[in-house]
Amino acid sequence: MQNSIAENIATFLKQYEPFNFIEYSDLKAIVLDSNILTLQKGKTLFKINDELHDSFYIVYSGVVHLTKVLDAEEVLHSKCYSGNLFGLRPFFAKNNYVLKATANEDAVLYAIPIAVFKPYLTKYTAVLDYFLENFATQGKPKKENYQQFKSISEIDTSSSDTNYSYFQDLQYTTSPTLIEANSSIKNVTLKMIADKSSHALITYNNKIVGLLTDADLAKKIGAGLYQIDDVVNKIMNTNFIIVDKNISVAEAQLLLLKNETTHLCVTEDGTQNSAIIGVISERDVINSQSNNPGILIKEIKSAHSFDELKYIHTKYLDIIQNSFTKNIPIFHINAVASELLFSIIQQNIQMAIAHLGSPPARFVWLAIGSQGRKEQLYLSDQDSLIIYEDVASEKQRDVKYYFVQMAKIVIGNMEKLGYSLCPFDHMASSIKWCRSLTDFVNLYQNWMSAQGENAVDFSPIFYDFEYVFGEIKIKDALENVIYQKTKSNTLFFDFLGNKVLKLPEGLTFFKNISVEENGPKKEYFDLKQKGLQVYIDAARLFALSYGLKGVNNTYLRYKQLAISDPKNAEMYLDFAENYLQLQHFRIEESIVNDTDGSFIKVANLNKVDKEKLKKCLTQSVEVIELIKDKYQLTQFS
Repeated sequence: MQNSIAENIATFLKQYEPFNFIEYSDLKAIVLDSNILTLQKGKTLFKINDELHDSFYIVYSGVVHLTKVLDAEEVLHSKCYSGNLFGLRPFFAKNNYVLKATANEDAVLYAIPIAVFKPYLTKYTAVLDYFLENFATQGKPKKENYQQFKSISEIDTSSSDTNYSYFQDLQYTTSPTLIEANSSIKNVTLKMIADKSSHALITYNNKIVGLLTDADLAKKIGAGLYQIDDVVNKIMNTNFIIVDKNISVAEAQLLLLKNETTHLCVTEDGTQNSAIIGVISERDVINSQSNNPGILIKEIKSAHSFDELKYIHTKYLDIIQNSFTKNIPIFHINAVASELLFSIIQQNIQMAIAHLGSPPARFVWLAIGSQGRKEQLYLSDQDSLIIYEDVASEKQRDVKYYFVQMAKIVIGNMEKLGYSLCPFDHMASSIKWCRSLTDFVNLYQNWMSAQGENAVDFSPIFYDFEYVFGEIKIKDALENVIYQKTKSNTLFFDFLGNKVLKLPEGLTFFKNISVEENGPKKEYFDLKQKGLQVYIDAARLFALSYGLKGVNNTYLRYKQLAISDPKNAEMYLDFAENYLQLQHFRIEESIVNDTDGSFIKVANLNKVDKEKLKKCLTQSVEVIELIKDKYQLTQFS
């Protein structure tokens, strides 16, 4: 590969995790041995049960869909956009692919040979952690998972506090059994029994010199190789591994596998010369993984009752809260939370089907609103649609009745978990939002033709929908109609633009934060309506205008817009970060005060946070000005 091309690819990769952890010189060396592939729309890179490739892949442009087979139907597993990784399975598994990779749009891919990349897994711990985490979630890299884990690159990595491996902490024994090296095997055994421990650290001058497990005792004493009165240093394992106290789950798991051992010794700084902290066992790693998102998803999918789901949902909330307190970037949390929440909804649907019997027609369940944008981190209301395939008129009533009943079960269960009913009844349990494909197509076409307030039941959130369950082709059919109808639809964009212009402003005439003057929320700032909403609605408008199919998340919309409209790229990137900052305020409020986070008390903010909030609100004015400029609107249009 020519040097100039290699440099361009290396520069591209450097924007995304885990490549941003790799030194540029190493990254360039990797690229020199890599290949560029083109994948035409509809073409498949690998299928389920195909033999593993010798490379993994990064999307440069286009969209790749990863699908799996569920109940004899092919369903969407995740979407891969620019910067997304996929095909990591060959790193850690020997069996064939479990997903199918197909270009949903013409795509350009970078293929990096696994043999070339593997040495860098040990050189760069953060890269290793990243790969292990994503393999634990069925091989979906954080960014790949994140738009159902949309690749983890597109997050705020400016803070040093965002370095992490897993969403959960590694818990291990911190009061190990300590035995002097000159002790007898008998005394060691008695001490281990007294401590109810399966292992002991053998020490000399307060330094670890060996490790002994009950398996060692059984093997060496039971076989008669040594006597019970022999000194323990005769049978201890001297090939032990010492790690520091802050080791991640991913690192511990890999070290156990690489060294074919069952225990790791922990000291303050990972050396023999520092204070002894504890011991990590295989069981500790397994137990710690119980709150790993990938493991939690498996638990959700194996749940057979609502009570089981309710219990798992508490662990889901713990992950969200713990991740936030550990300063994990909001975008990461959004992505993981959405994946987990969608899995909970999917399992509720499965249980409803088990109760009602097989569906009378193919259908798709869509999340809309904040859930459809994968931005629902707090227990806010639920919004959804059911679209079923067209059926004969004589079957229409029975089919609709079945799906409404199914939706009532699912939505009722989600309400019990804390997700309130939509005050506008935008839920699949309503006959309005449980319709055939043709009915929905006609409805959307009406919205886009009957401009302004004449559009019956119109709400912009209906353009923020994401696949949750069922036949994805039904969703795709509706999406194709929408983007065909919105293409160059000036009047529709004017209508959406004017709705943004009518939103309440976040700053007063004198550039102060506009708090409520009366009512129960007096002195509070309406973060949702006066802060977040303008960024959300503008991103939707721009995305529809530029034909950004399949990109619903507000943050990702702005990131993609920076590519589609390079003239305003810097502005879009600022909008993206501002949106995350506002979301950060909302999540913090929801956690601290157990609310949905819509209102925050400005007086409780410190000086730094007040300035951050004012910056976001000040730049929201730029959002408005950009809309006015693009669509030639005025405040009075």
